[in-house]
Amino acid sequence: MPSAASPPINGDLPRQFGSRDELNSLLAQEFPEADGALSPIRGGREAANEKLRRIDAKRYAKSRNHLKGAVTGLSPYIRHGVLTLAEVRDSIFARIRNRDEGGKLINELGWRDFWQRMWLDLGDGIHDDQEPFKTGHDAGAYARELPADVRDGTTGLACMDGFRDELVTTGWLHNHARMWMAAWLVHWRRVHWRAGADWFLEHLLDGDPASNNLSWQWVASTFSHKPYFFNRGNLER
Repeated sequence: MPSAASPPINGDLPRQFGSRDELNSLLAQEFPEADGALSPIRGGREAANEKLRRIDAKRYAKSRNHLKGAVTGLSPYIRHGVLTLAEVRDSIFARIRNRDEGGKLINELGWRDFWQRMWLDLGDGIHDDQEPFKTGHDAGAYARELPADVRDGTTGLACMDGFRDELVTTGWLHNHARMWMAAWLVHWRRVHWRAGADWFLEHLLDGDPASNNLSWQWVASTFSHKPYFFNRGNLER
């Protein structure tokens, strides 16, 4: 691995790198406690535009709920302001024959906007239970720490350990995998949603507190009228 240049005396880190290996070397030097390699997801405007050009709104609408479906991969770029919601919307409308073809995808952009507006309204309240649990248990029944076997990916459940590995190594998870992992952790392992939400935010490249925390609360039932559950059939679809 190429050696990284030492940071300038003023403390600013370099902004230009000859390769991703050079960047990886600098990060390992500056953050020795963080293990693992760089995510395969590449940052920057060029990568974002390439993802945007490859969007197929019709395939997305038909397969987005499947783990191997035609998802866009745009969420990290939207999260960090590399792409705006308006840019994505306009790009979709420019390539479809009628607006119905892009309806599902535009709807998802609307959810992104919704979570941001909820954050504006609730402020730091997004970190707290919005409502009581509707699970038959009060908040005190849920553990506040993430179990070690979940964090380490040693639960013995292939699906959950697999989701954990993808989260940690890529910084991304399919939306349904996020929901299933959240439901399993909260309802089967009896862990408070905040522990899981904070863990996700440690790793997700597209993680923002609003969509992440309120989605966990929706699963847990503190931001919805009932808890979200899944079954084996959901996983095998």
